[in-house]
This record gives sequence, C-alpha cells and structure tokens, in this order.
Amino acid sequence: MSLVNGTRPPGRWVHTWVSSPQQTNPADMPPAPFTRDGSVLADATLRQTVHTSIGGDRLRLRFSNVFGGAALPITAVSVALPVDGRAGVSAIEPGSVHPITFHGRSAVVVPVGTQVVSDPLDFPVAPDTNLTVTLFLADGQASDLITSHPGSRTTSHLLAGDHVEAVDLPGASTTDHWYFLSGVEVWSERSAAAVVVLGDSLTDGRGSTTNGNDRWPDRLPARLRSRPTTADVAVLNQGTGGNRVLTDGLGPSALARLDRDVLAQSGVAWLVVFEGINDICTADATPVTQKQVVDDLCAAYEQIVVRAHAHDIGVYGATLAPLGGNEAYDDREGLREATRQTVNEWIRTSGAFDAVIDFDAAVRDPEEPRRLLAAYDEGDHLHLNPAGYQALADAVPVDLFAPRL
Repeated sequence: MSLVNGTRPPGRWVHTWVSSPQQTNPADMPPAPFTRDGSVLADATLRQTVHTSIGGDRLRLRFSNVFGGAALPITAVSVALPVDGRAGVSAIEPGSVHPITFHGRSAVVVPVGTQVVSDPLDFPVAPDTNLTVTLFLADGQASDLITSHPGSRTTSHLLAGDHVEAVDLPGASTTDHWYFLSGVEVWSERSAAAVVVLGDSLTDGRGSTTNGNDRWPDRLPARLRSRPTTADVAVLNQGTGGNRVLTDGLGPSALARLDRDVLAQSGVAWLVVFEGINDICTADATPVTQKQVVDDLCAAYEQIVVRAHAHDIGVYGATLAPLGGNEAYDDREGLREATRQTVNEWIRTSGAFDAVIDFDAAVRDPEEPRRLLAAYDEGDHLHLNPAGYQALADAVPVDLFAPRL
C-alpha cells in the first residue's frame, strides 16, 4: 500500500482465506497428463475456488513453493467470480475476470522454499462468498515435489493450454485438491482482524461436503457477522489432515508450522488450538508412553501460548473430541481415552490458555461420553458430519472475538 503524505492510509491487510501448505503425496499429484516424469502442470491452466470469511475493498493473493523441489514459474494469474457464486465450478461470471500482477508484471517465479504476494487489486470482495483463481503455467514446475493442500474439499479444474481468462473450461480434468495458492488477503478500512484455527482433520473438514463449505471454520463466520462487534473477524482454517502437535506426520507438526501458518498471517489477533488427538493415538497404548504424551502435549501447548503471546495474539484452547469406538485409535484397555480425558482436564483447568472452548462437551454423547453423539458421527466414530461441524461452530463463544481494548 503506497504512502500518502508520508503516512500510510487508514486500514490494514487481513487474510480472509488460507490453506496450510503441504508437500504433495504421490496420490495427490495432478492427474495425468498433467504430471509427467520430472515436470508438473506444463502448458496447463489450473482453476481453483476459495471461500472468503470477511470482505474488503481490495485483494491480493499469496502463492507458496515452500515444499517445491524446483522454482515455480507462474506465467499468468487471474481472479474472477464463479458463475452463480458456486463453489467448485469451472465457469466464471462473464466480465468478472481481472488479471493479477507481481511488481507490475503478469509472470512471477516463486523460489524454492518461499512464497510470493501479488500486487493489490481493486476488486471488492464480499464476505461469505466464493472466488475463482486461475493460473497458467507455460513451463510447469520441473520437479515431482510440489506444494499443495490435499484436503481442499473443493473441486479444481485443469486444462491444457492458456485459458486463464476463459469464461469456462469445457473438457477440463478435475481434482479435489488445491495447488500453490495459500492465501487471499483483503484490505479493510474497518477494524478487521483474524482468528487462526490450528488443527487436524477435524478442522480440515474430513466428513464435510465437497464444495459445501460446511467445515466448522466455514460455519463460524456467520455467527460472528451476526454481531456488530465481531462482524469483521475473519476465520482462517489452518487444519491439516493427520496433523500432530509434537512430531511431523502428514505435514509438519503444529510446533513446526506455527510461525508460517499463524504468526506470519496478516491481521491475526487470536489463535484457537484444536489438535492433539493424533499425538495421543499414534503413540503406543501403554501406561508409560501415554503418560509421556500427556506431559509432552501440555508442555507443547504452553510453548504455543508463549510464542503467540509474544506477537500479542490471544490463544484459546479447544478440548479434544471423543474417539470411543474408532477402530484404529480406541485401544481395548482405554488408555488413549484416559489420556484424552487427562489432556482435556488440563486444557480446562491449567489456566495456560486465555480461554477454553469445550468442543468435547459440544459433540459427545451424554449417555456415553467417551463416544460422539450418533447424530454428529461421520461413521468412523472419530470424524464429524456437517451437523457435527455445525455443533462445533455453535459451541464457540463469539464474545471471545470482540475488540480487545
């Protein structure tokens, strides 16, 4: 943003949408023929849909090559409105397409391990709306290591050739992953701010509806918009499936990605920490190992709080949802369930967090508290269906995100 009379104009950049970058597994690579030996998406158009949480008068985009094995040359980018405002479609509203530039140029090269931020674009963005972002890669990325977010729950479209401004992509291949795009920021002259959710598959949305935008972080903004004091609070979903707090698994651990996925995001005022179940349930079901998990998890939560507080970010701890009956995670002796209960008690009573959001109470079966309520169970007794995700969103006290004095 340029200076006016030596000062910055009033307002700020705030992320309205994000996706946590991950190294792409072989099964999640772009489909043939867009993946070849030593090259990905050469001479290809990639059209993706994202869903905003708050609006603004201008926007800019972020593209990540943090896990790429080679430089990422992007030839052209555009932003548009999808036809009828729908998610996961290849058609855009005629006349809505606008080119994106980088330092005034249409093309940009993203070095290995870094990201780029586009130039600001005058493109009013409404809250709770879908945006279409289209890339053309003339040369593709010369590596079989690329950056993506596999759990998009949103359909992307791929077509050979340059169609970055095309109204539709007939005959395009589809895939339910996001590639390279890691953030959309909006400029707001209001007191906008963001809450980041650091989580696993229960935040990433396993069990939600493809193209339905019904994960719990998708549902929370409607409640925030219902109150004037929280209407300009963005909700940023930094959940990754299979994620752990302590050690790398399917992607870097929460401790390892905190700087990138939380502290480096624009306009962040709050953090919700909702993970740890994968740490508990990938550890051996023995008394000694589970006690160590309790100690290590609680220590890690404290580290997250300390690091976030250093950036004046309030931190809220969310209790872990039930796992009873899950074939892979629920051990016969109930040691992991006992660990979950112990960790939840620490979250509720330790005072380490600035506030507590009791997701366990929101979705457990009152008759059998170690299990999810059947109406919320996606079917594996661990993940939630859309009704369950709505219950999580409804359990969040919106007053937690009122302006901090």
